[in-house]
Amino acid sequence: MNKFNTRVLYFKGLDAVRAEMDRLGVLPAGVESMSTKGVFYAIALESVGSAEAHILKERMLAKGGEAALPQASYHGGHMAEEVLLLGTMRHYRDLITWLRVQPLQSLIGIAVELDRMLDHIGGAGPAPMRIRDDEFAWGQRTYVMGIINVSPDSFSGDGVADTQDAVAQGLQFIQQGAHILDVGGESTRPGSRPISADEEVHRVLPVVRQLVDLTDIPIAVDTYKAHVARACLDAGASLINDVWGCRADPEMAPLLAERGVPMVLMHNRSKPTEAVETRGVGGHYKGTGYDNLMADIVRELRECMDMVVQAGVSMDQIIVDPGIGFGKTAEQNLEVLDRVGELRSLGRPVLVGPSRKSFIGLTLDVPPEERLEGTAATVALAIARGADIVRVHDVKEMARVARMTDAIVR
Repeated sequence: MNKFNTRVLYFKGLDAVRAEMDRLGVLPAGVESMSTKGVFYAIALESVGSAEAHILKERMLAKGGEAALPQASYHGGHMAEEVLLLGTMRHYRDLITWLRVQPLQSLIGIAVELDRMLDHIGGAGPAPMRIRDDEFAWGQRTYVMGIINVSPDSFSGDGVADTQDAVAQGLQFIQQGAHILDVGGESTRPGSRPISADEEVHRVLPVVRQLVDLTDIPIAVDTYKAHVARACLDAGASLINDVWGCRADPEMAPLLAERGVPMVLMHNRSKPTEAVETRGVGGHYKGTGYDNLMADIVRELRECMDMVVQAGVSMDQIIVDPGIGFGKTAEQNLEVLDRVGELRSLGRPVLVGPSRKSFIGLTLDVPPEERLEGTAATVALAIARGADIVRVHDVKEMARVARMTDAIVR
């Protein structure tokens, strides 16, 4: 019988490597020297020139890492390429040091980008954000956003038309563990009918006003219309959740810059022509095309971030959302949830909203009212992958899921 107890360790980050070395009694100098070799990172760089791509491969190989290039890049040509870098934190730090002293500005630019990326994935994470009177310390716990739908055609069947009922639901959510309430007046389900800004204000404003008066927690408004956002901010709302990433209304980004309030920028490729209705499941999307699913999502969210920053929004006021269910097939939604940790490369807190959505219904073959267990699984996995906020209908149950998952992964 083998006398050795051999294990494979899976480290979540450098802190876990350091903790294991401390447990072994490694000298402090050795911990600092070796820990950067203990976690492996795969980093994809897009739009890299052919010459730069081959230089990166040569230097990574020289340092003990690797760089994967397309086969076609070895047959000449000067087309921009994608490069997949494979290495430890030590490999990347050595590469960055070398790149910074090269005469080519493109190589220096790559060094700057890699340095920024390593800070996002290996650092302390985004700085705390103040929303209303609360400080949200990202990475320490998962925050629960309770959904209050005041639209009669909500996909999940939880729409509350009466103002007092909506307010009572919000107060109950707070007792059940919600940290933010998200009030929405227009259904965003696939195939839903848009409503006017005035009608949306008529639905949400009374609810926002009363919740602001009755509670101290932040009140968010789920809207992509600047007119609605302005009215609700005037009434005391403290966060805007824009499902179109400030791209639907050109007045939204300047408004949020002026008010200095946090926002959620969501990825969205929804097209009415791609929405289908399935009996017992509801509206969902088929055939939405992506060249590279996660790369496209990250790139398009980064474009939204750049746009709002150019409008005057502070980067530290941005939260990103991969847009589960928006312009994505069921299979694509599952993949996004499995890879949600890749959004850390944006350096911002991540909100995920899988609650009761059609991809759960399609996977489990259940209607919206029977998707509690499916939602719980997606919430737990999203947290394990790095989500900071989960947006849910079933607050009591999902708050418990979040607390349990946090106890394991945080």
